[in-house]
Amino acid sequence: MEINSIEQYHEVYQHSIADPEGFWAERAEQFIWRKPWKKVLKWNFKTPSVKWFVGGRLNITENCLDRHLATRGAQTALIWEPNDPSRKARKFTYKQLHAAVCQFANGLKALGVKKGDRICLYMPMTPELSIAVLACARLGAVHSVVFAGFSAVSLADRIKDAQAKMVITSDYNARGPKNIPVKQVVDDALAMGCDTIEKVIVHQNTGGAVQMKADRDIWWHDAIKGRRKSCKPTIVDTEDMLFILYTSGSTGKPKGVVHTQGGYMVYTDFTFRNVFQYQEGEVFWCTADVGWITGHSYIIYGPLLAGATTLMFEGIPTYPNPGRLWDVVNRHKVNIFYTAPTAIRALMAAGDQWIKGRRMPSLRVLGTVGEPINEEAWNWYNERVGKKRCPIVDTWWQTETGGIMISPLAGITPTKPCFATLPLPGVQLSLVDANGKEIHGNDVEGMLCIKYPWPSIIRTTYGDHERCRQAYFSSFKNLYFTGDGARRDADGYYRIIGRVDDVINVSGHRIGTAEVEDAINKAPGVVESAVVGYPHDIKGQGIYAYVIAAGPVQNEAAFKQLVLETVVREIGPIAKPDKIQIVPGLPKTRSGKIMRRILRKIAEGDVFNLGDTSTLLNPEVVEDIREGAVGG
Repeated sequence: MEINSIEQYHEVYQHSIADPEGFWAERAEQFIWRKPWKKVLKWNFKTPSVKWFVGGRLNITENCLDRHLATRGAQTALIWEPNDPSRKARKFTYKQLHAAVCQFANGLKALGVKKGDRICLYMPMTPELSIAVLACARLGAVHSVVFAGFSAVSLADRIKDAQAKMVITSDYNARGPKNIPVKQVVDDALAMGCDTIEKVIVHQNTGGAVQMKADRDIWWHDAIKGRRKSCKPTIVDTEDMLFILYTSGSTGKPKGVVHTQGGYMVYTDFTFRNVFQYQEGEVFWCTADVGWITGHSYIIYGPLLAGATTLMFEGIPTYPNPGRLWDVVNRHKVNIFYTAPTAIRALMAAGDQWIKGRRMPSLRVLGTVGEPINEEAWNWYNERVGKKRCPIVDTWWQTETGGIMISPLAGITPTKPCFATLPLPGVQLSLVDANGKEIHGNDVEGMLCIKYPWPSIIRTTYGDHERCRQAYFSSFKNLYFTGDGARRDADGYYRIIGRVDDVINVSGHRIGTAEVEDAINKAPGVVESAVVGYPHDIKGQGIYAYVIAAGPVQNEAAFKQLVLETVVREIGPIAKPDKIQIVPGLPKTRSGKIMRRILRKIAEGDVFNLGDTSTLLNPEVVEDIREGAVGG
């Protein structure tokens, strides 16, 4: 373990800032490099161009798998918990996972996959998804995982953008009580002009009937039949592409975030070990989908690089009942549990009866990811799940950062609800005003930027480098702009306020939507809320709140009054919502993020021009919100 005390954190952090190249070179030396690097770092944020461990050559899977075989070949590398709790979990030792990855890599090689080819994966959360990811990396092919809940149109857009050569999928995706026909979605997508696709490999997951297209579609079991279980790793340059991951939720063409080999490897290993304070032999469970960056970095690469046991879960938190996650924790003696605030709030709303009586003595560390966690959910997580004995690491990072950037170190950094706390070593933060001028000192807020590269920083957006420059490096000179606003409190701790376009300017006061939502969520009978700004004749912007109630509301006026009183109590009269709408749900992307663009349009009265809602998890809720919109 790298850092053992808060004093040591400060020492290590200072070293990482004073000598970043020396610091990251030390971290990188533990790995297998087939050719050493000539220079640690070359960079500028103008064009932008960032290269780490320049001239080095390696294969990341050799570091995830081969390097552990002598010491932990018989240790469990991967546990798979199926959607159906009556089915048996599957376990792979490091030796077995290595063999499975090599065998599938040989199957891919026989089908013509080579270094640099883009391979699209559209699969459920089965071990084969992890095996396919690692097999691509074994061959130096570029994996592009698309979450298997996206529509055929969204899948086709991503295949075309990446000019993928092959799709790897399953017959069906078992999710809760449903079987989702993922192979059919692939067929529909490929009918939309994806002419770069040569082959489709189909894993038989549920055994449901599917149409197989002759000369194009191949069963997974046929692709690996007779293939050897050893495969020489393809040695690649440290700056060769490892994967493309498309960011969702914004309008227009999907944006393919590119991560490369060496820097991503060094950073995910370092952050996994230190944030979670991983100890040898522990079971780590990240509940994310591999379709998102969290799954890439903290289900597959980070844990395997560190020689950990990583748990993969196919199901959903509430199936067959809201006690499912806690049953899994007990069954597999999970030590570290990493999930999203959305899941925590859903389980909180289901009632404490599902967690009462479940002691979960194995749990040592809890984590949150994906959005700022509100105080009520943080306290519930701490008290009910962690029994007040498990530190919570509230992690802030992005698809573009590749790994965790701001977070407590478990059991080391003193925590505060809603605060991501301090930057990790090597992460040089800067708060700036609208003109890009740095804001010094504490008890301040501004736009969150990063002034020096870290090893897993985005390298480009696939096929469109100018888009990368515009999106992240053009707002402020020589800074990477995260798009988030943040507050640095009196202790130097960071709290993410929310996206800069999610900050409302009310009578000259900047109010973060996350802060208002946090306050509203403390009102009695409130499950969740979303706040947006809308044009206001006097204040410039007014506050429009969408609120989900815990049950039927008998007296709307009294309920809304309670919400207002709570906001006034928590923040002050300036943050009082001007309009409150009680809604049955909020429009969310498949990754659980609230689609504020839609809520903003409804709040502004532009109810008939909401754009594409087909990629939402729950498009039907939009109509309910539109019908119930609060007028002027």
